[in-house]
Order: sequence, then C-alpha cells, then structure tokens
Amino acid sequence: MRQATLISPRHIEFSEVPAPEAANLGEHQVLLRIKRIGICGSEIHSYHGKHPATFYPVVQGHEYSAEVVAIGSAVTVCSKGDMVTARPQLVCRECNPCRRGQYNVCEHLKVEAFQADGAARDYFVVDDDRVVVLPEGMSPDWGAMIEPASVGAHASARAGDLKGKNVVVSGSGTIGILVAQFVKARGARRVLITDVSDFRLSVARKCGITDTLNVMQTPLEEGAKALFGEEGFQVGFEVAGVESSIRSLMAGIEKGGSIVVVAVFEKDPALSMFHLGEHELTLIGTMMYRHEDYLTAVQMVSDGKIMLDPLISRHFPFDQYDDAYKYIDENRGTAMKVIIDL
Repeated sequence: MRQATLISPRHIEFSEVPAPEAANLGEHQVLLRIKRIGICGSEIHSYHGKHPATFYPVVQGHEYSAEVVAIGSAVTVCSKGDMVTARPQLVCRECNPCRRGQYNVCEHLKVEAFQADGAARDYFVVDDDRVVVLPEGMSPDWGAMIEPASVGAHASARAGDLKGKNVVVSGSGTIGILVAQFVKARGARRVLITDVSDFRLSVARKCGITDTLNVMQTPLEEGAKALFGEEGFQVGFEVAGVESSIRSLMAGIEKGGSIVVVAVFEKDPALSMFHLGEHELTLIGTMMYRHEDYLTAVQMVSDGKIMLDPLISRHFPFDQYDDAYKYIDENRGTAMKVIIDL
C-alpha cells in the first residue's frame, strides 16, 4: 500500500509498505480504507519544522474519513462497510487526567501524525474506542473535517453556558470559523468574528457568521462598541495566536469575563497580570477534544448547524501531498481547508 512520511521538514517521502491484514486484527481493532485526509494548521507547522512536538520521521494525517474493511472479534461500534472517522489520540488510561476522564490532556498523550504515525496510507488500523460512525450519505469530505469541527465543539463548551451572551472570536481561519459556528449553535446572543483578512471574513459570512470585523481597518474596541453597544461582550475566543489579539480581547471584554485560548502561539505573549487580576478575568485553556465532542460535531454537522463546504479550498490526489503544502504556502491569504483524496 502507499504511505506518505514526513522524513524531515519540507521532505515528504512516498513508499510502498505491506498492508495490514484482517487476520491479524486484535479483538478491539478496526481496519480502515482511508478515503480523505485534511491538512491542518499544526501539520503545516510540522512541515516547516516549527511544531515543537513533532517527532521525525512521522506518517502524516490525522483528520480523515474512511471505510471499515474488517473488524476484530469484539468490535460492536461499527460494521464492515461503514463510513467512519476516528480520534487520533493515544492515551495511557492510567494517569490522573485519564482516570478522571480528561484523557485529552493525558500525561503521556501521543497524537497521530505528530508523536505517532498517522493515516496517510491506504489502510490504517485503529482501536474501536476511538471510532465514530458517520451518518449514511455524509460526504467523505465532511467526515474528514469532523476532527477540526470537534476542536470547535470542545472549545465552545469550555466557556460554559453561552446562552444570551455576546461573544468575540478573534481569528477567522478554519478553526476560528468553526468555533464561531458552535458558539452560535450553543445559543450565544451575538457573535462577532475578527481577522485581518477580508477574504477569511467573507468565508465566515458564508458559514452564517454575519457580524465580522477587519481589525486592520477598525480596532476591536470600536467595532465591538458599534455592534454590542452598552451590553459589551462577556466571552472571547483567541484563535489567531498573536499577542495583539489576546491583548485586545483582554482590554475590551467586560469585567469578570472569560477568554478561551484556542490557538497555539509560536511566541508566548506578554500580558498584563495586573489587568487580568484587577478585572477578575478568567483565561481558559482548551486541548483538542474528547469522544463526546466528536459525537456533538457529527450531530451538528448532520443537522445543518455547522457548515463545512465554504471552508474547503481545494483537493489534491495522494501522490501530490507535497504539492498541497506548496499550494498552502503560495496561497496563505486564501487557502482554508485543503483535502487529500485517496
């Protein structure tokens, strides 16, 4: 079978390797035929050698949809022929976070495509406890995007009850737009999404986020005042990963408000701890997702509450994996989700 391995930064090597055999499956294992793979922002960092937790060489791919080819003797969550996706988290099940159900922050967490080999191959074996069956008829493109959608599901839930609250999402990339959609679906009163790119803001509007703001043209404080008036905003989501973004959220949010930090910062921002304390703000971290977030994402996508098609920029065939990264580099202002088609 075909396999794509990131040998070192900017060096993807294609190879033919033996395919896993159904006869060798463990009782709780599932053999998948991979259909689609989405390229995520973290993998772009890995491709450029800027992801601090990527172990080279590593097989690419952790956002995917697949067809079940065979199942182990004790598998009940799926059947042969089902279309599925699966969480890429490998956890120890023994550390304190795992024992209390927060396995997404496992002390020994490994993520496929970063610290463990991923799904960029024709066939892939996963444990059944990470498998999520996709509804009949769901597009394989959408199936491959359940992983990033689950990030939005988990991050939006970290803010607590959003009903009736005004929310600012800073950063209109794929994850930011997904977060904004989940915030809206969870009952926020008004949702303002910001960015420095008119193109990305136009994509957000295509996904139903009507209130957008280019902070290069209008500062957040001014734009939020115009939209929310005296109500202000009570919750912020930092999805841009730049210091000016989180500082603006902290400066503009209502006293006692909460900010969920979703983005990965290449450089730690300098923040005013006095302002944080004096305004009694809450900074909340969020890490990936848990199984229930995958189920929520599948349901909300199926119900039409989360729109995915406007986020898809382009498809590439498997043997042009490297070209997909080059396309992203050459189209940084307009490339959103790029999908590898097997």
